[in-house]
Amino acid sequence: MPARDTLIPPLDELLSGAHVVSLPMRVKFRGIMERESLLLRGSAGWGEFCPFPEYGDAEASRWLAAAIEAGWQGFPPPVRHSVPVNATVPAVSADRVPDVLARFGRVDAVKVKVAEQGQSLDDDVARVGAVRSALPDAAVRVDANGGWDVPGAVDALTRLAPFGLEYAEQPVSSIEGLAEVRSRLREAGTPVLIAADESVRKETDPLKVARAGAADLLVVKVAPLGGVRRALDIVAQAGLPAVVSSALDTSVGIRAGLALAAALPELPYACGLGTVSLFESDITLDPLVADDGAIRLRDVSADAGLLEQFAASAERLNWWLTRLRRVHALLSSTPTPPSIAP
Repeated sequence: MPARDTLIPPLDELLSGAHVVSLPMRVKFRGIMERESLLLRGSAGWGEFCPFPEYGDAEASRWLAAAIEAGWQGFPPPVRHSVPVNATVPAVSADRVPDVLARFGRVDAVKVKVAEQGQSLDDDVARVGAVRSALPDAAVRVDANGGWDVPGAVDALTRLAPFGLEYAEQPVSSIEGLAEVRSRLREAGTPVLIAADESVRKETDPLKVARAGAADLLVVKVAPLGGVRRALDIVAQAGLPAVVSSALDTSVGIRAGLALAAALPELPYACGLGTVSLFESDITLDPLVADDGAIRLRDVSADAGLLEQFAASAERLNWWLTRLRRVHALLSSTPTPPSIAP
């Protein structure tokens, strides 16, 4: 969130530097083939406001707080200037895995989406197997986005464990379920660590995961947590290792993710910040994509030509600006972002 002594800019100031874009995806991701985003130009740089359309205004207010931090306050000092990143393999068929991986160049870690609605565990096993076959020495982690129930998660991770999983991200939706899956796997001697993602960023109390012993590590995203400084505070209080991931951002949002990863005292895992490679195009001429498995820390600016080329329709522009007005009013009337515990 913006620092407590940082004023929220007036709405007119946000609107004067606002651009809404719709970027085509290379493959379907999170059920979409186009990613919409509202970009804001502030006194300190660019910020990105892109909560998914189904999110309510209270949840979206955290994303606006993060965009304001990026555009008007800037980021805390880094302790590193290069951030290792993983490739991301969506829920594609196993035969498409090599093509997806090829877009990322050399990588040392891969996150594989699993538990996709309408697909089977056999599909997941084939996809993860294809990744392992293509990259026998890479760290492989899976992300279920809470798509399994407890018995299904235990069964799935037992079948996937022989591929040498680094960890499993959000196998079930609830914190209680995460704790049970983690306990069952340990009792069975199945060597799969559990990472919490949605249970951190969507809970009213993001520290509840750590207190419940529900995860071995946290996946943190700047925008849903209200900014880099707020995310750093949550990680410090949780006392668990952290992986920084993106929310399917443009390079503007990835820059904020890099700022978080660069400021963490420890960074034991490759971060999920290589998702610009999933877009057909970005909003900058020099996108933040991995080079030899890492992204170097640097600032980005949106390109006027690309903003025009990928400008959203008038209807979608109006939808986003109306949303911005509502969320700005909510954020301005609240001393801290709604639904975030102090």
